[in-house]
Amino acid sequence: MRTDSSPGTLPAREHLPAGDAGTPVLDVVIPVYNEEKDLQPCVLRLHEHLKRTFPYAFRITIADNASIDTTPQVAARLESEIPEVKSFRLEQKGRGRALRTVWSASDAPILAYMDVDLSTDLNALLPLVAPLISGHSDLAIGSRLARSSRVVRGAKREFISRTYNLILRGSLQARFSDAQCGFKAIRRDVAQALLPLVEDTGWFFDTEMLVLAERAGLRIHEVPVDWVDDPNSTVHIVKTATEDLKGVWRVGKALASGSLPLDRVTRPFGDDPRDRDIQDVPKGLARQLVGFCVVGGLSTLFYLVLYSLFRQFGGSQVANALALLVSAVANTAANRRLTFGVRGRGGAVRHQAQGLVVFAIGLALTSGSLAALNAASSDPAHSTELAVLVAANLAATVLRFLLFRAWVFPDRGDSAEESKVVALNTPSSPTYSTATQYPHNPQNPQYPGSYAPLPQRQPQQSAYDTSPNTTQFRAGEAADGTWRDATMQLQPVRPHDTDPRDPR
Repeated sequence: MRTDSSPGTLPAREHLPAGDAGTPVLDVVIPVYNEEKDLQPCVLRLHEHLKRTFPYAFRITIADNASIDTTPQVAARLESEIPEVKSFRLEQKGRGRALRTVWSASDAPILAYMDVDLSTDLNALLPLVAPLISGHSDLAIGSRLARSSRVVRGAKREFISRTYNLILRGSLQARFSDAQCGFKAIRRDVAQALLPLVEDTGWFFDTEMLVLAERAGLRIHEVPVDWVDDPNSTVHIVKTATEDLKGVWRVGKALASGSLPLDRVTRPFGDDPRDRDIQDVPKGLARQLVGFCVVGGLSTLFYLVLYSLFRQFGGSQVANALALLVSAVANTAANRRLTFGVRGRGGAVRHQAQGLVVFAIGLALTSGSLAALNAASSDPAHSTELAVLVAANLAATVLRFLLFRAWVFPDRGDSAEESKVVALNTPSSPTYSTATQYPHNPQNPQYPGSYAPLPQRQPQQSAYDTSPNTTQFRAGEAADGTWRDATMQLQPVRPHDTDPRDPR
């Protein structure tokens, strides 16, 4: 998994300011592969709809995934005829790769994409991006599985879609309803922080992005859509489903091991400047209790199985000590990741050492209980031993939670502030020219020659300069300069790797 983004937290969400009409607020990406017949009708229809209904300036970007038909020529003609249309070509296939490349280089504060077949009713586009413009949400998705959605498609695709989303809910605890509807949007500041963590370059890109965003605590807005299946779709269902399941396994393993630095993609409490200074905000005691109880229950079962196994080869005290030691290591690791949300390997050894101290306390309780039982009866039954150990473990569990919360995994609210690091990006070897760069603003030296991020409520000052210049980009990179916001600078993603699993 990619873990090379700059550490830090995202700034609080802000409503986009009312800027100049010529500044693109929305960039709608249409990834295409051999779509020479459908591309022009799609772009013309989308352009007409946005001109008629969208109250902000916009751009439509055609991302050609190495088409071998006349799609590049159609895209170039549309770009020359319509000012709001831009296009560029990728020499490697993959919808995820195309989205990452365009989104990483775009200057628009709201980034969206939709499939070229326009299966989704375009009336859902404004409700999709409105929560992002207002600062209410970080990502937005169209949902074909919401109760008020109206969907026309075959039973086979309906079954596969619902089964896949049930798998996501059961394996990755996903709470969003529709992972792969080709109708999504994201705020650019979120994309800059989130995309470096997304590894997939194909059809699983959407799912991985949403799962990581949800686990990081970002807000995902869902829009019920009217959707009509495209009977001429070229997606290979079986191959795509297989690759998606592999992606589910990979992401699930990464989340379980804590190898993803999701603490780098977080929001502060509240969107009012006064709220950002609030200290000692409760960190979810109820959720921690539930997680600790679940881990504790599983650890107790694991301990009892180990005790019964070790008891066959030794005495009760030796079996208890070995079983408790092994289960304590597993319990500390599970609580570290699942209950208290500590990710990464930093401090893992110290946490295990502190966990062993807690283990020693539990060993004293359980060993003392066994000693008392043996003193009361010279040959107690095995079931009696287990009952005594369960009672002793329950007492040790309560003490273990208190020690874990107050000593092993205390809430350090200032840790994120202490871990801020600045990383600069260095673009090189340009390959295409499509986007708009904001020039140096002498009134705002924070953004010299770089893409302006979402503003931080600065009175009498616009966060977006409107003087357009054409500049060169390398696929997947931003313009020459640095991305800046109130918290961090990030490196753009360079999706130059080849993904042999790409179903397209």
